[in-house]
Amino acid sequence: MSLPVLSSSAVKFRRVLAHFPQELSLAFAYGSGVFRQAGAAAEHGENNMLDFVFAVDDSVTWHMMNLLKNRSHYSFLKLFGPNQITSIQSYGAGIYYNTLVPCNGRMIKYGVISTDALIDDLFHWKTLYVAGRLQKPVKILTQNENSKLQAALVSNLKSAVTAAFLMLPESFSEEDLYMQIAGLSYSGDFRMIIGEDRSKVQNIVKPNIPHFQKLYSNILQDCPQVVYKHHLGRLEASIDKSPEGQFTQLMALPKTLQQKITSLVNPPGKNRDVEEILLQVAHDPDCGFVVHQGISGIVRSSSIVQSAKTILTAGAKKSVTYSMKKLYKMTKGWLRKAS
Repeated sequence: MSLPVLSSSAVKFRRVLAHFPQELSLAFAYGSGVFRQAGAAAEHGENNMLDFVFAVDDSVTWHMMNLLKNRSHYSFLKLFGPNQITSIQSYGAGIYYNTLVPCNGRMIKYGVISTDALIDDLFHWKTLYVAGRLQKPVKILTQNENSKLQAALVSNLKSAVTAAFLMLPESFSEEDLYMQIAGLSYSGDFRMIIGEDRSKVQNIVKPNIPHFQKLYSNILQDCPQVVYKHHLGRLEASIDKSPEGQFTQLMALPKTLQQKITSLVNPPGKNRDVEEILLQVAHDPDCGFVVHQGISGIVRSSSIVQSAKTILTAGAKKSVTYSMKKLYKMTKGWLRKAS
């Protein structure tokens, strides 16, 4: 199963792709410039920056070709060539962003990640940075026939549902589920304190329920734990909250999250295996909170390093401009709430 591909009507996104080297295993657009959001972001409409991610099989070769086509997109790092750019890309979340790039009359931001790094994040939640983007609705622009990548995309969505189930009560609404899923990649992100509207998750989910349904409907239909009551608009209480049920779910979580949970629970000096520790967590009344703390630990470290990279990849002037735009959006959100 692959994610839904963008309809042919959205020509503007494909026109952006035409400006870049075409050796892409996956390209998608995301964010408030693509999907309507509630709150302050909705006011900008067509003026919102368009955000893209390009997955490439060979980062060095892709950056080399992109430097020939779009050298002005890069900061001073272009002077060091594609090998150094790729080396910097590998730090943090494994993605290299060029931001505030004028293209077809709009400002765009695009990130470049290796296909292998993306697959690793999707399967194992190594950083939950790009995997987190893909847990929310995106517009897939192009996707090749890489079967491992396709399997990783689906695995990421299944993992998001499993983690959400562990953190939700027995009974919850469909909106509750999508709110929990959409919030996974913001847990522990310091930018939610400085630089982002704190209502961001709600602003993403509420106007886009149909897009979340399209993304997760097949997974939820195949999930024996879920009974959807159409007339009530609720996902009914069939989530197994017994220690046995929670243990099964914990064992299905991505590897990095299991390791984070293990490090939180296992006292220093004790050498117990992951299965034993997860069984202990399954019996803990605060199991959902422990899962949340594990996710926060993954996101926190990757978001800090990735944000620090922005100073290098964007350059000082663009970094300040981009940060000011974020602070403006955050302030708008606060003022909206206050009024």
